[in-house]
Amino acid sequence: MSIKVRYFASLKESVGRSEQRLEITGLLTVADVWRAANPDKAMPDNTLAAVNMDYVALTDAVEDGDEVAFFPPVTGG
Repeated sequence: MSIKVRYFASLKESVGRSEQRLEITGLLTVADVWRAANPDKAMPDNTLAAVNMDYVALTDAVEDGDEVAFFPPVTGG
């Protein structure tokens, strides 16, 4: 399975890249994609995720060819 992973804002700086491609076998959730892409980094609390530009839960499934994006929590004031 081939998954494109993208990182935005402070997450891009934290992981040291804006995107990458993962080649993985088996069924995955969005949280599994983070762990596979960043085995030495815990996902920050309140991280938002999207699959193919739609916001999803971290427990949602990912399929071959999907694009998974991770965003830091949005704050405003």
